[in-house]
Amino acid sequence: MGKHVIVGAGQVGSHLVERLTGRGHDVTVVTRSGSGPEGVERVAADVADRARLAAVAKGADTIYNCVNPRYHRWAQDWPPMAASFLGAAEDTGAALVTLGCLYGYGPVDGPMTEDLPLAATGTKGRVRAAMWHDMLAAHRAGRVRATELRGSDYYGPGSTDQAYVGETRFVKPLLAGRRVLYFSDPSIPHAWTYLPDVAEALAIAGTDERAYGRAWHIPTGPAVSTRELAERLCRIAGAPAPRIHEVPRPVFTAAGLASPLLKEMRETRYQFDRPYILDSSAFQSAFGMAPTPLDDALRTIIAAARESAPRRMTPGRPRTARTGFAGKCGRR
Repeated sequence: MGKHVIVGAGQVGSHLVERLTGRGHDVTVVTRSGSGPEGVERVAADVADRARLAAVAKGADTIYNCVNPRYHRWAQDWPPMAASFLGAAEDTGAALVTLGCLYGYGPVDGPMTEDLPLAATGTKGRVRAAMWHDMLAAHRAGRVRATELRGSDYYGPGSTDQAYVGETRFVKPLLAGRRVLYFSDPSIPHAWTYLPDVAEALAIAGTDERAYGRAWHIPTGPAVSTRELAERLCRIAGAPAPRIHEVPRPVFTAAGLASPLLKEMRETRYQFDRPYILDSSAFQSAFGMAPTPLDDALRTIIAAARESAPRRMTPGRPRTARTGFAGKCGRR
């Protein structure tokens, strides 16, 4: 079994720990504070410090980049962090597996595949595209072994309060019979990537040499609208029919004046104003992994939500959730 270093202990990193330890690997989790799941080595480090990261990763088979800076600081914070990851991989000989997103493609008509150009014109999309171009160049030059796995918006047990359909802002209010606010048309089909599937794909990529030298899409089920997702969730749970209220665009725009997060979300609003469809057939075919069926995922999500707050899951007098929207791309 090997040594694996996971940088980031959020909603993806914690799931990845379970996958790798379940396979018998030694796992070290790196965060700025030294926090993380119990039962593994936990180290405090500044991710942008190449020497420190390389020292922690000495002897590692794989380094996993599962971190994410604050949404409105990507342009400032990602470049030194990405350079540190590449440098640590080069210094140690460890493979580099980066959890990416779909921002680099920019607006796309039709299903997204890995061979699309990274043609984004927005700041966040350009940042992610540059990160991958640097990784791929280093791989082709023989300096590192690298891959990037890209998923759509996350859902699943343990999702943070910044997930569009996460536990706090979407699942628990619906199970309690409360109205949910949503910042776009909830009837537009959208791809949702299940958190345990994200972790499973990362674990596969970090232990299979065939993954390196290209980007992959994480196995993701067929696109469904937010309304359909809510209806299926409530039907399975035996909860009241969902009530989703679309926030008018002027209200959403005005909210951005007070919130840096919401202001930044305007750049990627296009992802929810048209069908957003992800083709993950390449990874599924190469590694034999299929996405978790939606209803199976929803049953797990419902059970986790009820276990974490059983008294709040009983429908009562209808109320409105405080908000139904937040950032995306990996609150990890």
